[in-house]
Amino acid sequence: MRRITWVLAIIMSVALIMTGCGKKDAASVVKDLNDISDKLESKQGAYQGAGTMTLYTGEQPQEYKVDVSYKNPAYYRISLTSVQKDVTQIVLRNDDGVFVLTPSLGKSFRFQSDWPDDQGQVYLYQTLLRGIISDQNRQFVEDGDNYVFEVAANYQSSALVRQKIWLGKKDYQPKQVQVSDSEAKVVVDVKFDTFSFDPEFTKDSFDMQRNMTGGSASESTVAEVDENGNPLPATENGEAADEPAAAEPGDFGIIEPEYVPAGVEFKDSHKIENSKDHSVLIRYDGIYQYTIIESRPLDRTVSLAPQTVVDMGFAVGMLSGEEQQTLTWMSDGVEFRITSANLPLDEMMQIAASMDGQSGK
Repeated sequence: MRRITWVLAIIMSVALIMTGCGKKDAASVVKDLNDISDKLESKQGAYQGAGTMTLYTGEQPQEYKVDVSYKNPAYYRISLTSVQKDVTQIVLRNDDGVFVLTPSLGKSFRFQSDWPDDQGQVYLYQTLLRGIISDQNRQFVEDGDNYVFEVAANYQSSALVRQKIWLGKKDYQPKQVQVSDSEAKVVVDVKFDTFSFDPEFTKDSFDMQRNMTGGSASESTVAEVDENGNPLPATENGEAADEPAAAEPGDFGIIEPEYVPAGVEFKDSHKIENSKDHSVLIRYDGIYQYTIIESRPLDRTVSLAPQTVVDMGFAVGMLSGEEQQTLTWMSDGVEFRITSANLPLDEMMQIAASMDGQSGK
């Protein structure tokens, strides 16, 4: 009898040890995530991931292929490709600054910014880690091979309230992120197909010219401007930059937003006569007054004054101005500008999202 009791005690002890080794609570997972965050800030910190991002901001869902690369201390490369339009936009950060590139159009924006240190992006692993670690009211469950956290969302748009983050149990690789609004409706859904720590990057992975040309012999020129937006004619060697001849752009009609803020009405719109870039002006009035300017710019490269980078999901925009602010972004070869003295950024972003995928009338 004593022998049977002894054997049962051993079996129960082993079972308890195995259970303890195989199951983690939220606190122990968060401790591991803190360690990973510290490693990403070390000299060896690096990762690369790819997947699909779906936005539910318009009448039809919009899908984008996302490819993210990071290397310590502050090198980033984010590629966003519209599945519907097959147009790629690249956000690049290196020692020379922050760039927003549209290689197919030869279009380049360059400016001074702390991006992404001063804001979060749903497809950046550091942003997800910070969201989990900082939220003391986090919710935690297990879902098959994943740990799932539900935490507060901390993005530029205050309309994004909560987010669910799936991390693989084996090494905490991100698997999926869903960001919801105040009505618990999923607005952004990111699914990672691949993700790896410590990838091998080539010497020019984060080089501006390499990303603009895809490694071809031709190069693109980034035209510099001063803080007031006035062009600086000289290049680094003091000689004027030769711009490639641009083809005459085509008329794209008038692209009207599907979303108009409450208390605002359409005022008027017209095409600007004799404009070589087919500029269009749309005006709205009410509790907010704002204008939308659309054009197909002849210049293929441009550099703007220091601005704030705005992640709109479908594209990366630039916010400039103080008393009167302008949100600028490119989509399918068309440059959009929303300018207003009282329209909040949240509303600007929602208007911009409702114009994505629209055709001119």
